[in-house]
Amino acid sequence: MDRSPRSTPRRDAPIGFAHRGASAHARENTLEAFALALELGATGLESDAWLSADGVPVLVHDRTIRRPGRRVDVTRRTAAELAEFRVPSLADLYAAVGTAVELSLDIEHEDVALPVVDVASGHSAEDRLWACSPSLRVLRSIRRRSPRVRVVCSTRPRRIVGGVRALLPELVGLGADALNLHWRDWSPALVDQVHEAGLLALGWDAQERGTIASLLELGIDALYSDWPDRVVEVIAARRMEPGPAEGAPAAMPAGGL
Repeated sequence: MDRSPRSTPRRDAPIGFAHRGASAHARENTLEAFALALELGATGLESDAWLSADGVPVLVHDRTIRRPGRRVDVTRRTAAELAEFRVPSLADLYAAVGTAVELSLDIEHEDVALPVVDVASGHSAEDRLWACSPSLRVLRSIRRRSPRVRVVCSTRPRRIVGGVRALLPELVGLGADALNLHWRDWSPALVDQVHEAGLLALGWDAQERGTIASLLELGIDALYSDWPDRVVEVIAARRMEPGPAEGAPAAMPAGGL
């Protein structure tokens, strides 16, 4: 059964998820890329999850790994074999960077959903796991497994029958925490609508500084970028902006004092 609706509190500061690690600077989805992202100031990490042939959640974007002269099906290799291709398991990531960081995993295939939750639970990291999927069925199965994992619907408005307005009650009903859309899909009104439903608003593919700044101006709660250093830079610059009391005096109303 679906969980009863719950209120998801707004965060004090937006999470900067490093998309596939610091993928603008290092080979994506490797332990090196994830570690570098944290060195650059990322407050979250992102990856895709697949299930290896021996039932281990591994972190890689596509089912097929392409190397010169060969194609490797992730689901037909063991985790140990995939490690030879620098594909880490979820447990490897926790061992390398710890469990204090927010971790967003894109879960499009139902077979990996519950194993991911179980690995996070075994590392006492459920509260910092953001399980993303476009499938409401997958999200429901994750929520049934754990009341603590952050459940995120990741989609595009054009793919939603009836639009976002129709989707929000379903997300609230299944106990979801957030809606994740491409940065171009967000507007001030839509962010307000999502927040009024008690959900967080997440934006992906935020690569340019202007895009990052625009999302922050909208009041987005988390964003995804290949450039964690840019995210840190833009957030820091916004914090340095003077308020009315620090900068120029506020404009005088018409007619003077």
